[in-house]
Amino acid sequence: MRLKTPCRLFVSVCLCLCFAWGWGASAIAAPAPDNFSQADIQEMATLREKAFITSREGDYAAADKLWTQLLEYLPEEPAIWSNRGIVRASQFQLEDAIADYTQAITLAPDEPDSYLNRGAAYEMQQEWDAAIADYNHVLALDPQEAGALNNRGNAEAGQGDWEAAIADYKTAADLDPNFALARVNYGLALYQVDRHDEALKTLRGVVRKYPNFPDARAALTAGLWASNQRGEAESQWVAVEGLDSRYKDLEWVRTIRRWPPKVADALEQFLTLEG
Repeated sequence: MRLKTPCRLFVSVCLCLCFAWGWGASAIAAPAPDNFSQADIQEMATLREKAFITSREGDYAAADKLWTQLLEYLPEEPAIWSNRGIVRASQFQLEDAIADYTQAITLAPDEPDSYLNRGAAYEMQQEWDAAIADYNHVLALDPQEAGALNNRGNAEAGQGDWEAAIADYKTAADLDPNFALARVNYGLALYQVDRHDEALKTLRGVVRKYPNFPDARAALTAGLWASNQRGEAESQWVAVEGLDSRYKDLEWVRTIRRWPPKVADALEQFLTLEG
């Protein structure tokens, strides 16, 4: 039975990845006594705990070493390959990450998480078709996987297929009402196709529910400014500045966060006039 991970990691803000706790009868959870000594079992448990902690804390170089040490004990454990792939993707070692995900898929071809993670790595390389193929595979295995729908929307947006992206973002957000990123992406995509009123309504709703989510406030700032609602735009921006300074960097907004062009242009106009 697949152990569904509750842990989502967002790489480059817009991408959703999944850490795996272990699939099936995890060798970490139940090692064969003939294969491992009691000292080995304790060492694996310690490595696993440290690997998760360092991964979550963003110490990816240390996490990489820990997952690699675990693989020396458990080379047939797909969850470990997938998790090492995540920390390598987080360091932008994308080819190495893809190789790890592919090994995890070889070992456990019916588990969705490694396809989701490999798709995200392809997406970071702007290999849209390969990314979409992996997300489609996830959704064939688990049609309720909101992360795959959000990420597929990103890849469709990368191809300029905004209507497909809108549909996927909306479905992802509706499936998981707490998935704020998918709802913001939906609002951004609506803005790109000139459905400005719907976009602003969507973004306001996210800000109301998640007042400390800077992406929603920054997007709302841009949309309000372009709609000549200058006072409210400036008020939203004050909050953004206190939450995340990266939104002042338009290169980051366009290439890392990957906002759609029209809302990124609106933010540029705001920053230019404000500056």
